[in-house]
Amino acid sequence: MFHVNQEPGAQIHHTDPFATPQQERSPARRLRGRLAAPVTLWTAPGPAGLTVSSTLVAQGEPDRLLGLVDPESDFFDAAVTAGCFAVSVLGPPHRQLADRFAGLFPSPGGLFALDEWTETAYGPVPADASAWAACRLDSVREFGWSQLVEATIIDATVGERSVPLLHHRGRYRELPD
Repeated sequence: MFHVNQEPGAQIHHTDPFATPQQERSPARRLRGRLAAPVTLWTAPGPAGLTVSSTLVAQGEPDRLLGLVDPESDFFDAAVTAGCFAVSVLGPPHRQLADRFAGLFPSPGGLFALDEWTETAYGPVPADASAWAACRLDSVREFGWSQLVEATIIDATVGERSVPLLHHRGRYRELPD
């Protein structure tokens, strides 16, 4: 016989039972976890999409964008085929959207079935995205367990107010407004 704790708010696990134990995590993974990263949604015609937190924008002539992308994702195949993609900066209201496109939350009807989308030649963009960039894919190469995607920013739309959603130490965070 076993006893079930029926106190309100009782939890079975206080941590993720599938997480890699702390002592088995690589120092590089632990270092990466301590760097706050913007949460972005990369989409391509098809449509296909992927949540990406390893994104960097380099200003110049032309402006460039770099990111580390899962080579086994539907997004990667769609972006390589199309030669272009869109990158949207996600905000605090987009937590569930980010989890769906990261494969962490169910998406009945498909990834693009929920939410409202603006169709672009570069891929769908969340209708409420306050900032996004249209990108031309320039090159990809293996980089660690990911593919380093290098792109040229063709156009960027940035709203007046844009509070980004951040990923830090395995959780979403937000900057004060």
